[in-house]
Parts: sequence; C-alpha cells; structure tokens
Amino acid sequence: MDLTKKRWQWALLLLLSIIWGSSFILMKKGLEVFNNNQVAAFRIFISFLVLFPLIMPRLGRIKKHHIKSLLIVGIIGNFLPAFLFTKAQTQIDSSIAGILNSLVPLFALLIGLLFYRSHVLLINILGILLGLAGAIGLIYDGSQDLFHQANLYGLFVVIATVCYGVSINEIKYKLADLDGVTIASAAFFIIGPFAFIVLVFSNLPAAFSHPQAWQSLGYIALLAIMSSAIAVVLFNILIKYTTAIFAASVTYIIPIFAIFWGLFDGEKISVQQLLWMSVILIGVYLVNKKHFIHI
Repeated sequence: MDLTKKRWQWALLLLLSIIWGSSFILMKKGLEVFNNNQVAAFRIFISFLVLFPLIMPRLGRIKKHHIKSLLIVGIIGNFLPAFLFTKAQTQIDSSIAGILNSLVPLFALLIGLLFYRSHVLLINILGILLGLAGAIGLIYDGSQDLFHQANLYGLFVVIATVCYGVSINEIKYKLADLDGVTIASAAFFIIGPFAFIVLVFSNLPAAFSHPQAWQSLGYIALLAIMSSAIAVVLFNILIKYTTAIFAASVTYIIPIFAIFWGLFDGEKISVQQLLWMSVILIGVYLVNKKHFIHI
C-alpha cells in the first residue's frame, strides 16, 4: 500500500469507515451487560494489551519533547472519548451517535486554524459544511427526533468530537517525526493502566454473573482490537500522508456504514437516506481538494 498515491489514501479512508462504522453497534452490544464505564475501560485495556508488544521495541524512539503530545493523544484523543461515547449511548441510539460523530472534521478544522496555524482552502470549508449538512439530513430523514432523544447526552458525543479534533492536530503538527504505530501504542501504553484501575473498582463480578456476559465481552474485544488498536494505528498513518482534515473526514462516511449495518439487523433504508449519503461523499471529495482560494 503506497499511501503517497491518492487511490490508496481513499482505500484506507474507506477501510477505516467500515471498521468505525461498526463500532457504535458493538458498543451497544457491550452495554447490554456491562455499564458504560466498564465497556469503555475494557475497550482501552484490551487495546493496551494488543499494542503492548509493539511499544516495547519503540520506546527508544520517544524523546522528551514527545511526552506532552503523547499524553494529549492518549488522554484527550482516546481515553476521554471512549468514556464519553459509552455514556452517550446509554440514552441515545448508536446510529445517532455515529452521525453526531461527523462533527470531527469541523472541529479539526477550527482547532487547527485557532491553535496550530494550519492552512485550509475555501473549497475545503465548503466540503466540510456540505458533509455536515448531509449528516444532519440523515438525522432528520428518519423518524427520530434528535433534540428529544439526544438532548444533553448528545453533548457527550460533541465533546468527544472536540477531543478528536485536538488529537488529530496534535498528531499532524507535533508528532510528525513518529510513525503511526509508535503513536498509537504509546498512547494506549499511557492510558491502559488507568483503564485497568477503573475495571478493578467497577464491580465486575456482578456483571459477569449475567448469562450473556462473555458474549458481550466478545463484542467489546472486537471493538477494542478492530476499532481501537488496529484502526487507530491506520488512522495515525493516514494523518501522516494526508491532511488532518482529510483524515478526519472519515467521520462523514461512518454514518453511511452504520446505516448499512442496520440493514443486517432488519432496518430499512430510504431513497432520501441514499441521497443524503451522496451529499456526504461529495463533501468528503471537496474536503480533499487542494487547488482553490486560500484563506
């Protein structure tokens, strides 16, 4: 995979969309048995175990000036969002959480402009707004009342997207000399022990007394391995070869796959939803345009 070529960048973006598009359903399955803090902590701790063998030979690459940024990526970019999303999904549907996740590119753009002196094009901003409009269209196209259902719990997802926006820019502009595997494994090396502490004090015996406990734990393990360990590594690599905004635009495609996952669960898809998905894809395309008027 040559990520200097545009087609491979798009292929990786699509792969990440498929993986992360399933993460909200997996969280929902985990929450059927475990509480929101346990699901988030298991997700982080299992990812820590998977990535631990990768960080050990890479510790020598981490210098003193990397530590602050790795703390930001670990705590703000991974630890807090894991808990915020599971908290939100105790009250809102997984599809709503996936759609609200589309705010990531917007915050990645704003945070980049305000704090990292990044440069964007007017056409990129148009793409972000178009993609966001497509995501909003998906929300209102269904029978779900966003403002009634999401209410304050939807704000947990919004806060998580702000966290992602900070992390994306930190990786792009402060950790450019570290590879994606090192960044991801170091981030989970930092937060893994804290997740273990949460699990120890979360009354796990009561949860494991549930007859479906191991099945739910399997869903969480799949969530951790695919959506955290593997996907985070791939995402960090994508950021290195593209722009922060292009990498963040994966969140515009995620709702599309979340809806298609729903088809396997007996849900139906309308023509209107397909049209809004097309709007999202056009927005993602414009986000990646590089020749227009700079601001």
